[in-house]
Amino acid sequence: MRLLSLSCESFRNLGQVSVTPSARTTIAVGENGQGKTNLLEALYYLATLKPLRANTLKELVQFGAGKARVQGRWLLNGAERDIAVEVSHGTRTAFVDGKRAASLESYFGGVSVVAFTPDDLSIVKGGPEGRRTFLDRSVFNRFPAYLQESREYAKALKSRNRLLKEDAPHSHLTVWDETLSRVGARLLVRRRALLTEVVPRAVAAFAHIGRIEAKATFVYEPSHLDVPFATATESELQAALSKALETRLVRDVERGHTSVGPHVDDLDVSLGEHAARQYASQGQSRALVLAWKVAEIENLKETNGFLPMLLLDDVSSELDPERNAFLMQYLADSGAQTLLTTTDAELVRRAAGAETTWLGVKNGVITPG
Repeated sequence: MRLLSLSCESFRNLGQVSVTPSARTTIAVGENGQGKTNLLEALYYLATLKPLRANTLKELVQFGAGKARVQGRWLLNGAERDIAVEVSHGTRTAFVDGKRAASLESYFGGVSVVAFTPDDLSIVKGGPEGRRTFLDRSVFNRFPAYLQESREYAKALKSRNRLLKEDAPHSHLTVWDETLSRVGARLLVRRRALLTEVVPRAVAAFAHIGRIEAKATFVYEPSHLDVPFATATESELQAALSKALETRLVRDVERGHTSVGPHVDDLDVSLGEHAARQYASQGQSRALVLAWKVAEIENLKETNGFLPMLLLDDVSSELDPERNAFLMQYLADSGAQTLLTTTDAELVRRAAGAETTWLGVKNGVITPG
């Protein structure tokens, strides 16, 4: 898999942009607020149809423009393929080879990217929502169908919560309880499958870069379910979710929101016997995230048969010199196509090679060199 070209139109502060990336490393250099992250986010949105930072799709459209468009040409399994996405009036439309995509499956077609941002480095110390988002990005990268499944779940959750706030009759909740338990069980199975593959790799990677004897652990255990998560079938998980929704209904009505399901679960991260959120140093917390990203990349390489494209948004400025050196050397040795952004070229020069393409970014304008 390889990105051959990328173009953007009215995406955030990027007007008309056209980039021919290196087959190996492309480095975008510029001061903060100039558009480096917007370039990376445009590529991420093209490849995943999920915003990397925005809360609403309207935020992706340049002020004063009617729509934003991102288009990329990819080499996949020896054949070239063109995909594009347009955002207008808060909705998105996806295209494959110039025609509207018939389905999400036809759109993705093997495109795979892994993004690493400064926000990721804070997830260990942050709240459960950040860890859920972090985990779900990894699940989506492994199982693209997770995007549609999670959207179906979110729609049902929003509807149920609205009825709870309105104190609607319990009978009105039944249809949403069925959807939440059915789709929620599928999300749990997807998360469990991803964790089974990635966690052993992340533990091994942390042992290499963590610089402490304590073993890293990553544990996900859904709350309020009366079945063993590690071995339960999808139908058993669905029944357990359905029972939990019924059992906690009175509480949910009192508080006006649904208190059980994948949307409230957490990924527990520990070092030895201690919760990393409370006891890990900043360097150790960031090493845990770095280990997870390395594990995710290696897992995708094995399961897909090729490396994903790697997107790193000014991560080097947040890492200590030793761990940044590890990351840069890993990128140089991996052979993956990589897009890096930075405010300081020296921080990422170790990842550069003869095939590196350098870009300058200023006021939404991207120039070579």
